[in-house]
Amino acid sequence: MPAKFARTGRPALTALLLLGTAAPSLAGPLPLVPMPVSVVPGRASFTVRDGAGIAVPSGDAAAEAAARVLIGHARTERGLTLTQANGAAPITMVRDAAIKGDEAYRLTVTAASIRIAASGDRGLLYGAMTLAQLLSPDHAYGKPVKVAAVTIEDAPRFAWRGLMIDPVRHFQPLESIRLVIDQMASVKLNTLHLHLTDDQGWRFEVKRYPKLTEVGAWRTPPSSGGAPGPKVGGFYTQDELKQLVAYAAERGVTIVPEIDLPGHAQALVAAYPELGVLGDAPEVGHDWGVNPYLLNPGPEGVEFVKNVLDELVEVFPSTFIHIGGDEAVKDQWERSPEVQAQIKALGLKDENQLQSWLIGEFGKHLATKRRRLIGWDEILDGGIPPSSTVMSWRGEKGAIEAANQGHDVVLSPGPILYFDNLQSSRGDEPPGRGFVQTLETIYGYDPMPAGIAPDKAKHVLGAQANAWSEYLVTPYQVQHKLFPRAAALAEINWSPAGTRDFRGFLDRVRPQMHRWKRSGLQVADSAFAVGFEVQGDRSATLRDNKAVVALSTQASYGTIRYTLDGKDPTARSRAYKGALSLTPGVTIRAAAFDAAGNATAGPRSFDTSRAALLTRTNAEMVGCPDGALWLRVPLTADATANAPAYNINIYNPCSAYPDAPLDVASGFTLDVARLPRPYGLAHDFVKLRHHYNVTPYGELMVQAGCLAADKDKSRKPVTVGTFPLPSPATAPARFQVSGKLPPLNGERDLCFQFTSPTSDPLYAVERATLTETAQ
Repeated sequence: MPAKFARTGRPALTALLLLGTAAPSLAGPLPLVPMPVSVVPGRASFTVRDGAGIAVPSGDAAAEAAARVLIGHARTERGLTLTQANGAAPITMVRDAAIKGDEAYRLTVTAASIRIAASGDRGLLYGAMTLAQLLSPDHAYGKPVKVAAVTIEDAPRFAWRGLMIDPVRHFQPLESIRLVIDQMASVKLNTLHLHLTDDQGWRFEVKRYPKLTEVGAWRTPPSSGGAPGPKVGGFYTQDELKQLVAYAAERGVTIVPEIDLPGHAQALVAAYPELGVLGDAPEVGHDWGVNPYLLNPGPEGVEFVKNVLDELVEVFPSTFIHIGGDEAVKDQWERSPEVQAQIKALGLKDENQLQSWLIGEFGKHLATKRRRLIGWDEILDGGIPPSSTVMSWRGEKGAIEAANQGHDVVLSPGPILYFDNLQSSRGDEPPGRGFVQTLETIYGYDPMPAGIAPDKAKHVLGAQANAWSEYLVTPYQVQHKLFPRAAALAEINWSPAGTRDFRGFLDRVRPQMHRWKRSGLQVADSAFAVGFEVQGDRSATLRDNKAVVALSTQASYGTIRYTLDGKDPTARSRAYKGALSLTPGVTIRAAAFDAAGNATAGPRSFDTSRAALLTRTNAEMVGCPDGALWLRVPLTADATANAPAYNINIYNPCSAYPDAPLDVASGFTLDVARLPRPYGLAHDFVKLRHHYNVTPYGELMVQAGCLAADKDKSRKPVTVGTFPLPSPATAPARFQVSGKLPPLNGERDLCFQFTSPTSDPLYAVERATLTETAQ
């Protein structure tokens, strides 16, 4: 029997009390994420010590599993060894049929004991996870913890609280996925969507079609010049995935698999060309984006998918099976006489209706297995099959349309819930999409779109964040993107609407970040890291030999403390109170500290030397003349290091040093990187900016005043240097060029335009350093 995934109705609970309500034993915010529905403080406390026992109902396997998970978290996050007791114990788990909802629970702490009550299996687990957070409120690892008396009654707002991991673009080891599952459970996220097939790889073993993994699981990396590297990839066996499913189930996480069709099918067609449309045999794809390969929608293709689904449902007991349906550009179908004849024979209007028919066939087959089809919002195009559920990623429009038609929906809108987007514009961010989505932005999102009619709100199952892995190569990078933003996602999904308090959330998420780090997760500190900004123009700074530097953090949390002697700041270092006025040459080291004196992020540095003030790194540059630098990419497509990384515009490789102090500079040195161009643009190929290259491999043109000239056509930029690019096949991927500057007045933008053919690799300026005019 497939696992039930019903909507969660919230039981009638006591009115929500502020977590900061004063009481003799509860004098501050409880360190809980997500925020519970109801917190009623008591007047005593209970101390949990090493060796404390947990009693569960006899023969209750789910309660025993919840106790095991609690024991594991307490050991890792607090250093306490709890045990499962056979008889009476200070911590007990009980079944209570009066608590309505499988995920609802009541946690009661008195001077004598701690009691977790629930009617459902997940309720017991989530009560245990709340207790695990209460047991690790601070950094006192290995010490007993005094838990304030309290009664917590809790249940989720939404039933689908999900994350998506994409092991296709870059294969992820199972141990790293297990670690993510562990920490999803800690904040009551309950759905892991695994994207298992795409153009770049097929990761699910299908015994009836062995070439899907023998051939389709391996791709040749794209090259930035010279011979490509060895093939990369991998796949999961059915036995491995069954073990993962069981591991997740014990932690209250349902794994929803995705087989993405009819588009994103290049790996499939590489393995079985007869299942494609036009009969060619492509390589497994290595281009990110939208590629042309589609599934053959004829009887052979439909039978293939049904056979794959038959094996898939034997591995994954989830009610929902994700069939993809996104970004299926229809050009191959349009150019196939056989497909056009099929459209006519079925009495369909066009290719969109053919996709709708195809999705409907898959949905009917899944229904015979007592499963439900879910797909990306493109399945709305051409008419949505009656039983389908929609995952809305192109904004909220798809969710609004589908819900108002009576279909269940999951909100997963880009860019806000695309966690592969950067968390800040800092130069030390690992690669990812360049549309910054901060912790505060995620926390402010409401998964109930205003356009959904009140009587249709019941169709909103919840929200899910996605971590696509085109630029996430390693488990470190995946985790860095997911955490701590997963905590914000958990709270907007679980806690009642109208209770948002970002400052209070920061107080509560800080202990959770510490727990995650103790578990071995890589947790981004971008929201809390100190940033530096030179005030005023750099020409004046250099002329006056005085740098005025402002310090801030994205979340405006904690007290910034700094040093000027090169040492790391401590909780006793000088507190930042306003912009620092310094003689150039000093290095500022700074970090923010919370009220307990704990650093909220690793220390960051800012060099005020004259050479540093004349330098801009890639992350400090802007797009030119009219394009954003909306991707941050590694040096090679499969590089495992977090740096170097380059902000680029794939349509026009041009970046600019903004407000360059050219009146104090006589020359420049540019560090240049040559990058792969692995992008499937489909119909967006028309956006490519083609430059006429006047040397074999194109040039790097350096122009002053280019951005101003773009805004005012009467002004003309000054070309200060042009450098022929070397052969990609023989030149190193990173090189330098230098040039002299003519006498120029004031500050001007300095643009770096590459004119290489669009069939060649991309280029980026990694660093631009101006040479100061001798005084």
